[in-house]
Amino acid sequence: MVELTIPIIISAALVDSINPCVFGVLIFLIAFMTKVFKSKHRMLFGSLLYTAVVYLTYLLIGFGILKFTVSFGFSVFVYWIAAVIAIGAGILEIKDYFWYGKGITLQMIPGASQRIKMYTRKMEMMKDKHIILIYLAMIALGVFVVLVELPCTGAPYLAILALIAKGEYTRAIPLLLLYNLIFILPLLIIISIAYFSKTSKKLELWRRAHRGFIRLVIGLFLIALGAYMIYIII
Repeated sequence: MVELTIPIIISAALVDSINPCVFGVLIFLIAFMTKVFKSKHRMLFGSLLYTAVVYLTYLLIGFGILKFTVSFGFSVFVYWIAAVIAIGAGILEIKDYFWYGKGITLQMIPGASQRIKMYTRKMEMMKDKHIILIYLAMIALGVFVVLVELPCTGAPYLAILALIAKGEYTRAIPLLLLYNLIFILPLLIIISIAYFSKTSKKLELWRRAHRGFIRLVIGLFLIALGAYMIYIII
């Protein structure tokens, strides 16, 4: 697996993790948990629980895709598909730097944001019940969010999985563990900022102010990664 290096893994995971889709949902959930839990310690635990669920769900999806492609001999086919998706997604991300949200864009599954808000409203109605019920609801919400965010966040992950599939499957475990650890680091940073007195409104204002530039960075990286993948196989 000489083509896949640790710097590529880390870079792809960071690009994946700074996606405005991920930031926006977490900032919304932190504001929600601060309101519902009324305790910073409970908000912290709920946020960390949500992040852990995101980590495990994303990890299991990665192993599932990898196992499927390797077991059925689809690794080369998936590799080409991943390279094309990476370049196409990169072009769309760069487009959003100039015309944010116009035309075709990478986003969560249609209607997902409204459904997340609906679920959180139902969870808010549970705030006077046992706290364990809210934490269990946070686990279910974490799995749901990962699934609906995949169209927005999945391109770097799919490209890395395709690169991993070209090598030895047994070496995939530490690489995927590392990728997903890097993926949740920005989430942990946002949680820390929110915990130490920065309001979620300030975080949301920062996200909105920089989301175009973030899309540009993601787009340039995805095009470079897709071109690198094609260069390797040619």
